[in-house]
Amino acid sequence: MFTVVGTPGDRRTEMFAAACRAAGLDGPRVVPWAHVLRGGEPPIVPSSPLRVDSPGDDAAADALLRGPGDPARVGGGARWYATFTAALERVAAAAARVGARQLGDADEIAVMCDKRRCHARLRSAGVPVPEALPPVRDYAGLRERMADAGMRQVFVKPAHGSSASGVVALRTAPGGRVKAVTSAAYAGTGHVNSLRVRAYETEPEVARLIDALAPDGLHVERWLPKAALDGRVLDLRVVVIAGEPTHVVARTSRSPMTNLHLGGARGSLDAVRDALGTSGWERAMDVCARAAACFPGSLMVGVDLLIQIGWRRVAVGEVNAFGDLLPGITGLPGTRAEGLDTYAAQVRAALAVHAA
Repeated sequence: MFTVVGTPGDRRTEMFAAACRAAGLDGPRVVPWAHVLRGGEPPIVPSSPLRVDSPGDDAAADALLRGPGDPARVGGGARWYATFTAALERVAAAAARVGARQLGDADEIAVMCDKRRCHARLRSAGVPVPEALPPVRDYAGLRERMADAGMRQVFVKPAHGSSASGVVALRTAPGGRVKAVTSAAYAGTGHVNSLRVRAYETEPEVARLIDALAPDGLHVERWLPKAALDGRVLDLRVVVIAGEPTHVVARTSRSPMTNLHLGGARGSLDAVRDALGTSGWERAMDVCARAAACFPGSLMVGVDLLIQIGWRRVAVGEVNAFGDLLPGITGLPGTRAEGLDTYAAQVRAALAVHAA
């Protein structure tokens, strides 16, 4: 039997449980994140594989991670990260006490949940990533760093955010013109996440947004223009399981944000492969495998792969510890996951490792 630290009823946890039952196993023991975050001892099945899921959209867990408040608010990432990583350490210690094997190494999850540390690890391993700016503490500092680096367009990312929360695609132009594209909407007393991407085009608005995000830590990197199909820019979410790229979704959008919950749409993977060509596709998948190899203790990672204009160069935007929610997508032909969704493929891979 597997143990899952997650949120009962969360889609990831439910799909993983279904994959366990389809493999002829009992459903996993689910340990709620809220229980762990309140300091409870995780009841992990001895000698079992242990999966750690995202805290997800659980309002109770969010309040324990970031403190009370509107779950839709932007910010609080520094507190979220400190609380989350402390809980991860307790889970890892509990697993060690009963001989359970973690499918995702706690220290590696901590690195993936910090965009600055993740970027640095990838870069030191020679994985192509966008150029990053030195740390910035406010909007004035951001503009100064951009000028020093000769950058006119950047992505500003909360260091500990997810699902594009608080991410800003910022473009500047001579004469003081600015344009910030984001899903963060100003709500009078602060910014909240919205399902609609919007643009701010006055410097006071942009400064207010960046200055609100900065205290939790920012990761700023060069905005690489993305390749496009049919007028929509795109990137790839590539799930790598046991070192092999197995599942791929092309995410397309008319805005800089390709996240599907922000109006992005799945694109034609065949069209992407045709545009890249056989050798380009193989190079792209190799980059994803190299990114995953930076996290050898993690059975699964989700790689966000940026394909640049011209279809000749790629870079890794992020590596996600919880990037396997790709409903309806089965494994690439010729891979060990062919015909399996991401969860069935992970169950199979975990059982193979557990039996070895």
